[in-house]
Amino acid sequence: MAKLLVANRSEIACRIFQTCREMGIRSVALSAPGDEDARHLTYADEVQNVGSYLDISAIVGAARRASASLIHPGYGFLSERPAFARAVEEAGIRFVGPRAETMEALGDKIGAKAIAEREKVPTLPWAKVSRLTELHTNAQRVGFPLLIKASAGGGGKGMRRVNCLEELEAAAESASAEAIAAFGDDTLFLERLVERPRHIEIQVFGDGRGHGIHLHERECSLQRRHQKVWEEATAPNLPDITRQGLFEAAVRLVKGVKYRSAGTIEFLVDEQGGFYFLEMNTRLQVEHPVTEFVTGVDLVRAQIEQALHPELTILQEVPQVRGHAIEVRLYAEDPAQGFMPTPGRVEKLLWPLGAGIRIDSGIEEGQLLGTQFDSMLGKLIVHAATREQALARMKYALEETVILGLGTNQAYLRAIADHSAVREGRYHTGFLAAEFGDFLPQVPEKALALLTLTHQAGLAGERIQEQETSSAASPWNSFGPTSAGTGVPL
Repeated sequence: MAKLLVANRSEIACRIFQTCREMGIRSVALSAPGDEDARHLTYADEVQNVGSYLDISAIVGAARRASASLIHPGYGFLSERPAFARAVEEAGIRFVGPRAETMEALGDKIGAKAIAEREKVPTLPWAKVSRLTELHTNAQRVGFPLLIKASAGGGGKGMRRVNCLEELEAAAESASAEAIAAFGDDTLFLERLVERPRHIEIQVFGDGRGHGIHLHERECSLQRRHQKVWEEATAPNLPDITRQGLFEAAVRLVKGVKYRSAGTIEFLVDEQGGFYFLEMNTRLQVEHPVTEFVTGVDLVRAQIEQALHPELTILQEVPQVRGHAIEVRLYAEDPAQGFMPTPGRVEKLLWPLGAGIRIDSGIEEGQLLGTQFDSMLGKLIVHAATREQALARMKYALEETVILGLGTNQAYLRAIADHSAVREGRYHTGFLAAEFGDFLPQVPEKALALLTLTHQAGLAGERIQEQETSSAASPWNSFGPTSAGTGVPL
């Protein structure tokens, strides 16, 4: 019987374990210091302890001890590290994802752009910065405004906007320092800046032998500091000619590199409908549930089946789109304090219930959350026949969600859902910074009511406990009831 170890934690580990149960595959969870009481440990058939979720040798060793035949990396941590994929395969364990050499080729942003150009996938004007002496010449060739980016970067680290030649050197030095601190690699490249772009990504899946398909697009333009907050499938108000061009370009790239398993190709789309390759994520995406909702495809199951049967083409045809799906990410962070993390205990937890609502979460009531791991509490995903209905369902889901004991970005998400531009599906990657830069949250009425009831119950409990303690301490207690005001036993 197959056995799968998830080299990850929290909600994505729980999500993968669910599919393992459905497939009859035994599962192994990892526990690192600080995660001893984590929810994902209760979902697996067994648990292996490791010192860190980033320790390749320890994770491979745990898989060997558990006799695991497969390792799924989830996302984050080691999911896009070629060294990890290679170590897994060398240990005789199947890696649920692409080959190490594919990850190497596409993980380097400069190399990935060269591959995209080879496969006739549109790219923006760009240039590698080998020496600072080349900076001015390359910048003038790319054109202003431009972005300086770290080749090994992600999440906005090592990225700087440059509007003119005078800003160039200082921005390059700052980006280089940040890149080497974050990634250990100060290689930079320049790329023409697109004003007010949309961030559209294409879900793809390949068999590793030259066949691949797309599973439609996702709209990911609602971002805060280059981190996605709200995702949709499919993208609203996207011209059909642009959508078809994106699909064709994505599939050319998948086939050209003989990509294996699930991946995502990210594009920028300008206001005229032109699109340009941004990067490829060689893993499962955080936002994969919206694609699963609109296509009916369990992407994790497809990944596992492809790893179990590499000689087969698991996904052969593009699925039809069914309705519209939206996902939001709930974080333990305070929008009123610059989105600072808010560690604490989950005192009360109520998730919404109802048709077309899915919760991917790694927390439970009573759990103590620290700051050593990512602050994401879970994802709310909704699905409906139309986008209008999906928006209404998301507003309902956010209103019904109650998380007490720590601060969250729930009010921020509710405000986004209420904005007219979001309702109309007309926004861009700079939208949240422009419209919600000075956002101040308001406590939802339901959460406030529950907080009041919890407080009142707590006070009542304290009074009862005081009375019981006082009564137990009295020497008259052994005599039973007494006459009021006399202390004389009845």
